[in-house]
Amino acid sequence: MAKQITSVIKLNIAAGKGTPAPPVGPALGQAGINMMEFLKKFNEMTAPQMGFVLPVEITVYADRSYSFVVKQPLSSDLIKRAAGISKGAGNPLKEKVGVLTQEKLREVTRAKMADLNTDDEEQAMKIIAGTARQMGVKIEG
Repeated sequence: MAKQITSVIKLNIAAGKGTPAPPVGPALGQAGINMMEFLKKFNEMTAPQMGFVLPVEITVYADRSYSFVVKQPLSSDLIKRAAGISKGAGNPLKEKVGVLTQEKLREVTRAKMADLNTDDEEQAMKIIAGTARQMGVKIEG
């Protein structure tokens, strides 16, 4: 018989730098998860991806056990790294903060492909290009 799921917690945590500070601590505490055990596992697992913010989906079961899945880095983080910028534009309609070539766009798309809701690379590139435009990054080509 499968374990009964009591909740699913979705968080964005910096890779290798998980701490019990908000929002992680309160979310895990309310679910009854051993916070330090989770953070130790998370930090060990994500140490190679240091510098990215990673989405994490934690499934909490009725017996207070849990499992978690670490997804690919946020699209915005991948775009910022590929374009060589530190942050997106305050007003993306009026100001452009960087440029992304088709090759760089394809690299970002391939890195994020597992978490997107399509298997078609061209459609996935359109999704990532839309995110880039909303950040004030111009797409060349």
